[in-house]
Amino acid sequence: SYEQMKNLTDRIRKAAEDLGVKRIIFGECGHAWRVAYSFLNTLSGPFDFLDPRYPVPQHICEFTWDLIQKGELKFDKSANDHMTLTFHDSCNVARASRMGDTPGGQFEIPRAIIKAVCNNFVDMPADTIREATFCCGGGGGLLTDDLMEIRTKGASPRMTALQETVKDHGVTHMAAICAICKTQFAKIMPTYGLGMDRIVSLHQLVSNAIILDGQDGEDTDDDAGAEATESAAAG
Repeated sequence: SYEQMKNLTDRIRKAAEDLGVKRIIFGECGHAWRVAYSFLNTLSGPFDFLDPRYPVPQHICEFTWDLIQKGELKFDKSANDHMTLTFHDSCNVARASRMGDTPGGQFEIPRAIIKAVCNNFVDMPADTIREATFCCGGGGGLLTDDLMEIRTKGASPRMTALQETVKDHGVTHMAAICAICKTQFAKIMPTYGLGMDRIVSLHQLVSNAIILDGQDGEDTDDDAGAEATESAAAG
């Protein structure tokens, strides 16, 4: 109901005010992003206490891509070389929202992130992705084991496109940014001859490849300070 939606978004607003945050970022959830993108400002705005430099709301992919473009993240793309990736456009993101400043950003930004952290990426057939994407088969309240037959049939178009890409291009894994899609595919993939671990999160790929301070052989400030202390103690 409207009242329930407003209650939930008001809680988000209050938490943001109490914590004094500069922006509100939504994670890899198709339903959450669709609702936030379409209704957050209408239900609980204006969010004029947030930093005006950032969109309200902001998707985690927008946040990550902004950092990548600024050169603030370092990656070892070879950390994902054991995978050849493709990407599933989730319905709620593809058809009911947007990312970034230009039309189609919800298609381009996730793929740009994948290409920034992976060496091997192949799209599925053009008539099965982006605006023409297929449903995972588990949305709309179907994500229950009592409806496995329906879920399996609903996943057939996407699984057929994925199997074709596996056969033609050696794709090993499919990334997605919707929790329901990922849960659905993990359950359905074995039915279509693919392991349940063949579905991965986009930011799982980011996590694999990211180089944190101290991981690339360079001394961090803390390391340098510790070495100086040890040298002084030894002297």
